[in-house]
Amino acid sequence: MTYRGDKVKINKRQRTLENASVFTINNLTMRKILDAVTILSALLSLGIIGTGLYTYNFVRSEQFKAKIMNQILGEVKGLLPNVLDKGLPDMTGPSIPTPPTQKELKF
Repeated sequence: MTYRGDKVKINKRQRTLENASVFTINNLTMRKILDAVTILSALLSLGIIGTGLYTYNFVRSEQFKAKIMNQILGEVKGLLPNVLDKGLPDMTGPSIPTPPTQKELKF
């Protein structure tokens, strides 16, 4: 490289070396970014799979079934007294008379 006034002259060999060093720096930076994204992607995938397996096993467990049944029965017990009070009459009328039975005809 030579200086003549305010102009800089760079020969072809130096230009290729400068371009190569810039390419190497950009390549290393991009490589670090891609490695970080790869690691992050792998961690997220493993987290999603692990959470899915944990949830699947928890839902299939007897403890979960018992918990859900207790909640459902508690809600049903809370609703039943109100339904029975409104649905059953206080007093009923006389029974309906049944028609007399007919004798069988013999041929």
